[in-house]
Amino acid sequence: MLKRLAAILPLLRCALWSPLLCAALCVLMPAPARAAEKVLHAFLSTGETGLDPAVASDIASLSLLENLFDPLLRYDYLARPVQLQPNTVSAMPEVSEQGLSYTFHLRQDLYFTPDPALGGQRRQVTAQDYVYSLKRLYDPVLKSPWLFLLEGKLAGDAALKSHFSYDTAIAGLQAVDKFTLRIRLSAPDPNFLFYLATPATAVVAREVIEAYGAQAGNHPVGTGPFVMGQWKHSDRITLLANRDFRPVTYQGRRVPLLDRIDIRVVEEYQSRVLGFLNGEFDFLEQLPESMKDMVLTADAKPTLQAPLAARGIVLSPFPVLQTYYMWMNMEDPLIGGYSKDKLALRRAIALSYNSAEDVALLKKGLALPAQTPLPPNVRGYDPAYRSPVPFDPALAQALLERFGYRKGADGFRQQPDGKPLTLVMHSEASTVGRLRDELWRKNLNAIGLRVVFKSDKKTEIIKASRLGSVMMFETNWVADFPDGDNFYQLLYGANRGRANYARFDLPAYNQRYEASRLLGDTPQRTALYRDLADLLHAYAPWVLLTHPVSADLQQPWLKHYQRHPVELTNWRYLDLAARPQ
Repeated sequence: MLKRLAAILPLLRCALWSPLLCAALCVLMPAPARAAEKVLHAFLSTGETGLDPAVASDIASLSLLENLFDPLLRYDYLARPVQLQPNTVSAMPEVSEQGLSYTFHLRQDLYFTPDPALGGQRRQVTAQDYVYSLKRLYDPVLKSPWLFLLEGKLAGDAALKSHFSYDTAIAGLQAVDKFTLRIRLSAPDPNFLFYLATPATAVVAREVIEAYGAQAGNHPVGTGPFVMGQWKHSDRITLLANRDFRPVTYQGRRVPLLDRIDIRVVEEYQSRVLGFLNGEFDFLEQLPESMKDMVLTADAKPTLQAPLAARGIVLSPFPVLQTYYMWMNMEDPLIGGYSKDKLALRRAIALSYNSAEDVALLKKGLALPAQTPLPPNVRGYDPAYRSPVPFDPALAQALLERFGYRKGADGFRQQPDGKPLTLVMHSEASTVGRLRDELWRKNLNAIGLRVVFKSDKKTEIIKASRLGSVMMFETNWVADFPDGDNFYQLLYGANRGRANYARFDLPAYNQRYEASRLLGDTPQRTALYRDLADLLHAYAPWVLLTHPVSADLQQPWLKHYQRHPVELTNWRYLDLAARPQ
């Protein structure tokens, strides 16, 4: 080293009077090594519909929104049971007036990322931005599926419902000063703070929304740890680290720990699993039923196949706050309605569902039969409740006979008036979708009901569902917050055309649900939840299916990976070690 320095020093002296020699020396000397860019490789199972926090409700879009936008609160990544923590505020809110008033003090290092709508500069976030963003859920033009979070809860919000204007001031939303937000409720709500940790309540800039109008969902401008890079809709998405993100640390390091996330939309289950096994993806959540035999052993306790374990791949079973159900459109002329014959038809369909076969054959044992809409570990879950609707095809047949659904010459049942009866069930165009179709076909044919399947992308089925043009569809709901209210609202009459795809509207249900919203996790609310479950089973707008136990896989080079029960992604906390060559 000393000899090398001695040789270089004369050149350095010459460089003092020779700029050309100095430039030449810089070219000759090697540049310092740059750290390899850390790129997470992930996938989404369906295409995103758009990235407007007030509008998007599909899992793919919400997963992206979590990383681009910021609500007031977030969940602690590691705390179990789940625990809220400040996100864009300096501390948890000051609560007063017996739980009616919440005062939030915003951090002053919170900025929207640069955008032409903001003059190409970043802009500081103020309390008024949150007032505007929360009012957007009431905008009748948007038809936000998240309005149920705030509707009837914010003091004075009737003014927004009767004659909407962003400039209408209400007592429930006030910017006290530039960085102080006060939210007042019309009645105490034990779940209110959970709502303020959802992507739907994230902050957006009014200038951006007004500049892009109906295309705002294609121009995400947020305050989150990542910004949008390349975006080929429903195909490939690149998120780039927001290096102006406010100082937030995890394990002593500033987040995000990654430089970039490359995301592909991979709808076929087989392609996801093979992609993971080939090292194209760094993790795989919820191993599909159809692929479990090639990854897991046949042991009672799921275990990785030996060759995969030898590669250092990690298996992590995870109880998801998720419920699978098949809903039926209560406004459909064939299957909907509240008359006894329609109830008999839907109950028979529910009685035909073979839960044990579903769990054993399709879920490979990684699921629990659903007794109510609530999965375990959600507040309000009642482990003692048992569904009064068993798998009983003989009872289903008797019920159909009693209410006039006779079999024709072809062996399939007709309507009570003798007209043909053909059920139409939408399904996803995938391998697992086809397996699900065959299970339903077998179950329904066994009681004499003809069913045909209409395959499409899930995003298109959801759009049609909101318009009321789908008869039946099997889907799932993942908890937006860990409380039973988030599941029972799916059957609340006021949510028809939004999250209530079944368009169920029963006064007895609505009254009990409204009463339950005023209670915390108490015995009184548990009793109301039992009533709601009984009404669901009695009127059968849904067939309850399963609560999945997710078989998650991660590559050996992925660091800090841990599923969160509520938040959909953990990307901001992840890190990568060197991949084997």
